[in-house]
Amino acid sequence: MKFTKAEKSWILYDVANSAYTLITSATIPIWFNYLYGLSPVEGVPSTTFFAFTTSIAIGIIALLSPFMGAIADHQGMKRKLFLGSIIVGLLGGFAFTAVNNWITFLLLFIISRIGYSLGNVYYDSMLVDVASDERMDKVSAYGYAMGYVGSTIPFIVGLVFVLGAESFGLTEAMGTRISFIIAFVWWFLFTIPLLRNVKQTYYTPAKKHLIADSYKQVVSTFKKIYNNKPMFYYIIGYFFYIDGVYTIISMATSFGAELKLDTSGLIAALLMTQFIAFPFAILASRLADKFGVLNMLKVYISIYGFVAVFGFQLDQLWEFWFLAAIVGIAQGGVQSLSRSYFGKLVPKENSNEYFGFFDIFGKYADLLGPILIGISGLAFGSSRYAILFLVVFFIIGFVLISKVQKLTK
Repeated sequence: MKFTKAEKSWILYDVANSAYTLITSATIPIWFNYLYGLSPVEGVPSTTFFAFTTSIAIGIIALLSPFMGAIADHQGMKRKLFLGSIIVGLLGGFAFTAVNNWITFLLLFIISRIGYSLGNVYYDSMLVDVASDERMDKVSAYGYAMGYVGSTIPFIVGLVFVLGAESFGLTEAMGTRISFIIAFVWWFLFTIPLLRNVKQTYYTPAKKHLIADSYKQVVSTFKKIYNNKPMFYYIIGYFFYIDGVYTIISMATSFGAELKLDTSGLIAALLMTQFIAFPFAILASRLADKFGVLNMLKVYISIYGFVAVFGFQLDQLWEFWFLAAIVGIAQGGVQSLSRSYFGKLVPKENSNEYFGFFDIFGKYADLLGPILIGISGLAFGSSRYAILFLVVFFIIGFVLISKVQKLTK
């Protein structure tokens, strides 16, 4: 499949932001565990604070997403808001790289996570600007696929500084900080093609009372989503199953560290997940062409249900590696097909706003999982029981996607 210049530039941003995603899921939780160990709160695991902080960041993002998306739908606004979000994310990231206090680190991490996530709202909505409905599945899949493999490059270079710190005359802590900086520079560089080559094709005319009109539009769009039953059931189903997906992605390393599994082994396993996810993300679009997008989503949801059940009893590093491989098979497909299917449902001129709602359901899902992890840590001293509860989310998601199938036949 040949891609246009705009499609290639859009795909490259997945390469850019995936570097942030990988360090957030792999090394940042381990780094926070180190900082927390310098001045811990007795009787409370580091996972609890990191989970609640993640939930706070996601809660703020979820509140902002639809409103900011509505503003971005107006002529000339999408690129400005996208660039502003990237700047906030990068500045917050560079700042938390320099601090030693774990509370300050968490505050700066929230700022960085907000910028990164809002940028993704605008980025996801640009899919309708660069690809037709017929090409969305493939373009979205290639975005995730290239993101998975591309993100490993700055990650591996960063690991060289972490694991070989002494060879460079550095402490391991300094090597870790350098690895974060490498990821942020990578993020910035691969953002440039999108800023240069992707234009806002669909938009609503600029209005005099932009903020007030955007607020009214958010309310109107919510009513339209509610009255469009296939879209409404789809987005609710997405809320539940993506909760489990995001929780497993964001909290896997923290959970492994809590079980005192070998840190190097955990990172290597997550790196393997990226390489496995690359071909399977591309394969997902082809399978969707043959078997249907919703059928494939149900397959991927079922795989994640197995991961949650198996993860409940996990206590060995080889078991973590086994699950990392299984997640790699499903991760690219469930994310790329979810994004492209929604892109086909939304009106193009209001894509930012609709993707803002898509993001708010995804982010509130990502909010609930870490909260359950945190509560489980406080109540039982372990995150294990929250992981088992994710099975319920996958079951609900499966049922609602099945309902969407019936309504769209």
